[in-house]
Amino acid sequence: MSQYGKPKELNTKPLIVCALEVETQGQLDDYDVLYTGVGKVNATYALTSHFGKYGSHIPYDLVINYGTAGSRKIKKKTLVDCTKFVQRDMDVTGLGFMRGETPFEDDIPLMLDFGITEYNTIQRRATCGSGDNFVEDKTNYYGEVVDMEAYALAKICYLRKVPFVSFKYITDGADEQAHEDWEANLADGIEVFKEKVLSEIKR
Repeated sequence: MSQYGKPKELNTKPLIVCALEVETQGQLDDYDVLYTGVGKVNATYALTSHFGKYGSHIPYDLVINYGTAGSRKIKKKTLVDCTKFVQRDMDVTGLGFMRGETPFEDDIPLMLDFGITEYNTIQRRATCGSGDNFVEDKTNYYGEVVDMEAYALAKICYLRKVPFVSFKYITDGADEQAHEDWEANLADGIEVFKEKVLSEIKR
């Protein structure tokens, strides 16, 4: 169960947040969609600015992050439900901090864990490591899947106490072929996301 408790029902008003329009292939026109751009800074700015329009009365019952990701542990063309999030490129181990730990931020856990709710419609769960680099080797790999935005979005929702779920379509193996595989597979993910996630959420 999520820290926010059990959702009232699956009849909800979601905000879908994606990095790039190419990831959705123009198939989410019937939904409120926010495109953030690539990376944690862009994701933070976009979602914070969007929430800021509404002050303390955010009109969404749920934020759904959809995007592509790489994985060395999960096969390509799999849709996964990310419930835990870490910042894979936060590395201050030289000062005695754990990898992923933001120094002197004692009120926020190293790993953001949103638990399981009715909104988590995919059985394959994963921990997502977010960082501002496209992973093509083992050096920057941390977590079961890797992306560039989810941690930032999760942290904002954690701080604003907005229910959050994140679904990632594995396009590549986070290896030397990642760029080619990402381009070849990214268009397929939106169909799987619509079928397995959005079809379960009534509006």
